[in-house]
Amino acid sequence: MAESARFNFVGNVDLGHDLPLAALKPHYDAIIFAYGAAKDKELGIPGEQSLHSVHSARAFVGWYNGLPEHRDLDPDLSGENAVIVGQGNVALDVARILLSDVDTLRKTDIADYAVDKLARSRIKRVRVVGRRGPLQVSYNGLTVDTQVVNYLTQASFTIKELREMLQLPGVSFDPIPRDIFPPEEVVSALPRAQKRLMQLLAKGSTNDPLTASKSWSLDFLLAPDSLHWSPEYTYRLSHVKFSRNELDPSDPHSPSSKVSPKYLSSGKRAQVNLPASVFFRSVGYKSLPLPGLKDLGIDFDTRRGVIPNDGYGRVTSLSNKGEPEGLPDGSLISHLPGLYCAGWVKRGPTGVIASTMTDAFTTADTVVQDLAKRTDATSLLHAPDNSTGLGWDGVKIEAQRRGLRPTSWKDWQRIDAAERESGQAKGKPRDKLGRIEEMLKVLD
Repeated sequence: MAESARFNFVGNVDLGHDLPLAALKPHYDAIIFAYGAAKDKELGIPGEQSLHSVHSARAFVGWYNGLPEHRDLDPDLSGENAVIVGQGNVALDVARILLSDVDTLRKTDIADYAVDKLARSRIKRVRVVGRRGPLQVSYNGLTVDTQVVNYLTQASFTIKELREMLQLPGVSFDPIPRDIFPPEEVVSALPRAQKRLMQLLAKGSTNDPLTASKSWSLDFLLAPDSLHWSPEYTYRLSHVKFSRNELDPSDPHSPSSKVSPKYLSSGKRAQVNLPASVFFRSVGYKSLPLPGLKDLGIDFDTRRGVIPNDGYGRVTSLSNKGEPEGLPDGSLISHLPGLYCAGWVKRGPTGVIASTMTDAFTTADTVVQDLAKRTDATSLLHAPDNSTGLGWDGVKIEAQRRGLRPTSWKDWQRIDAAERESGQAKGKPRDKLGRIEEMLKVLD
């Protein structure tokens, strides 16, 4: 697609900061916001704001994948115990990298600086912790008649990800306690995807815990309470305190069974301490507003972390103008002509690549429909004389005036080629450049 003459790639421009969004509007008939979710949801527990030994899973993944914004993360891997809160694919990604043989990682495109750090890692035990039970995690509240594709997009972790974890050489998996695992008759009645997931969990790993050098576990029904540091070494994480949860005793093996706090006979909340030298949170993401959205009339929904839209991708605004649709409270919704959104910034951070693609198709179809009737009085796109039609050619003058250095698709290809060439010399797919300055140096 990038080779098409109709495609224009503009990199190294931080929209909203380097270049105002308002500079784009006069030159484009349609603008689609599809910038995802850059903020991590936080747990809100004591100790979480520590700058040492506490990391977001997203930042850690960005660090070993060579994202410049996370180049200097420098995670503390000097201890033996890691705790990850959250049981999605990203959480399992973190666990997999922490437990993988470093010689195997050297052959991948993981950044060299990350491999060097992981080679010195002493992590031997990883706990992946969640507040629900195994069936509720895999099923995630879906109804029985939901199609398989939706199971895969909604599941906290996928079959492929789990299988890779269970097959890691030299790594054992702690069996899930039978008292919280659904019985065979419940598992056999599940939809195919969930049944396979439960069967994999029940089967576990073939690696013997007595001979495996590392281990991992999925710990269920635990809610993080607080992080604690060693009294002797105040900079070193000691353990994480969790409060225990329990499933509805009347129906503990229902996929939609409610989770509630577990209390002791004394009336106190049941708790447990898990040893941890490093802590990762992986409990979801949230989109942030780009600077300058308000200049385009967009009132970003900070509570939900989305750009208000009609579900088909058209950006909407509470207004008394435009094409009004009545709301129960008497206010009106109007479309903002020429503005669209897709992906997580449109519907929130749920689903995987397949569901995000489908959502993007919906928005694209909407743009095409609006484009077809743009000359109508009811068009939700600009009339032809409301846009210069210049696109980037009309914007780059402002970019040059501000001293920016946009990169083209050919520039991207040159950087890509340089990374591949350097990686080939090291016997790996590519050698990633971890800083923007290093990328621009290739172009110089």
